[in-house]
Amino acid sequence: MSDDETTTAEPSTETEGEAAADYLEGLLDIIDADGDIDIDMEGERTQVSVIAVNEGDLQHLVGDDGEVLNALQELTRLAAARETGERSRLMVDIAGFRAGQRKALEETAQTAIAEAQRTAAPVTMAPMNAFERKVVHDVVAAAGLVSESSGEEPDRRVVIRVS
Repeated sequence: MSDDETTTAEPSTETEGEAAADYLEGLLDIIDADGDIDIDMEGERTQVSVIAVNEGDLQHLVGDDGEVLNALQELTRLAAARETGERSRLMVDIAGFRAGQRKALEETAQTAIAEAQRTAAPVTMAPMNAFERKVVHDVVAAAGLVSESSGEEPDRRVVIRVS
């Protein structure tokens, strides 16, 4: 193997995180908003969080139900991909919105898991986006049950079964 072939994921994810942070810092400068940038790894996925310096300062970057955040995440992924030359799957969180969303999803998943265990029947959850389904699949797996996604976007759902 040549030196070019012995690359690891680490430099790429580090570069990805730095590119995303630079992009988001530039955006904050443009809109004259204050926020701290935090780069972390969640499994094999880079997580870039913008933390509000003052409560409520960044809510306009989240939008209703996270629509603005989702668009901003896609733009940030494009900026990171341009820098690394690789498709980006990084996650962006602003003002703790995704963290709160994750916590609520975990609680909803626990309720559905309890229902599946109590009835021994499959439990079909409400339609979810890919991020939400991933969170639920992880919670279900940790509980020792089985889950699968069914249906077509935008009505794709998680079905939980007792193994």
